[in-house]
Amino acid sequence: MATTISTRRQFLTVLGLSTLAVSCGTTATGATSGKGGTKTLRYQGWAGQVTLPELAEDLGYLEAVKLEWVGNTISGPQDIQSAATGQVDFGGAFNGAVVKLAANNAPIKAVISYYGADEYAYNGFYVLKDSPIRSARDLIGKKVGMNTLGAHSEAMLDIYLQRGGLSRADIGKVEPLVVPPVNTEQTLRQKQIDVAVLGGILRDKALAAGGIRPLFTDYELLGAFSAGTYVMTDRFLKQNPGTARTFVTAVGKAIEWSRATPHEEVIARMTDIVKKRGRNEDAASLKYWRSFGVAETAGRITGKELKLWIDWLADRGDIKKGEATLSDLYTNEFNAAAESGAPIPSADSSASTSGS
Repeated sequence: MATTISTRRQFLTVLGLSTLAVSCGTTATGATSGKGGTKTLRYQGWAGQVTLPELAEDLGYLEAVKLEWVGNTISGPQDIQSAATGQVDFGGAFNGAVVKLAANNAPIKAVISYYGADEYAYNGFYVLKDSPIRSARDLIGKKVGMNTLGAHSEAMLDIYLQRGGLSRADIGKVEPLVVPPVNTEQTLRQKQIDVAVLGGILRDKALAAGGIRPLFTDYELLGAFSAGTYVMTDRFLKQNPGTARTFVTAVGKAIEWSRATPHEEVIARMTDIVKKRGRNEDAASLKYWRSFGVAETAGRITGKELKLWIDWLADRGDIKKGEATLSDLYTNEFNAAAESGAPIPSADSSASTSGS
């Protein structure tokens, strides 16, 4: 059966939310704060993958706070939009999407970095081995499949095309298409698209099968960097500061646990999490996991991760200069794991906390 592919032409219009839509988000019944703050955090997951909050919960770092899974997403922009409108209590996306949403008056704040690019964790733009595509100019008139528009992959493609010397008119002739991540490799091999954006375990699984080669990667473009952050609404942070601190600190500890632990043990832990949660998922691809790619200790946000995209979006005309103020976009206030002198979890510090 042919894979369904959808397309939209305007870059980042997926986040063109009205001020009303993003400014009137409410805290739903499941997350109404009590005297001590909510102890339940609603969130969206990713099929066949383990998110850092899920890992943190399994390691025992969330303490009395519990995660409530409300479904899966394949889009960072959709995830943070859901957070901004109060449908979930936190969401994560590419930092350019966070900037764009904040510029549309969404009452959100980035609280911790959760993914990025390094030598192990990166997104690659792959073509078939016999493809004639070798340069940015070769992409004119070609189709590039990615998980969503207006986010990390489209930004990397745009930077690559700019650096390749393409004019804005020529860049407009390259067609980004939305393809579900689990179908992207197959769609490339069936030649329904010319380039496939693959990352993490799906990338390594595709490489192991052979027959494809990288055109470029985001790590090659920008080096090691934190690429995305989890956000919470200003209202949630004000009403539930203790819960927010527990959550952010737990995610920071999980980042450092994943660094300090042999990756085979991390994979075993995540595989066990997938099996225990009973969502009818295939955990086989987890064996290819190597890193979350977060650049700073415990996911601390330095500001440069967001400033890059403020300037870039403004230069493109996607936001107006001054619409997004860096100091208003993020906080490290709730990240005790990133504070100076904070202990880093050892490889076996939480070995006994996993339930059955």
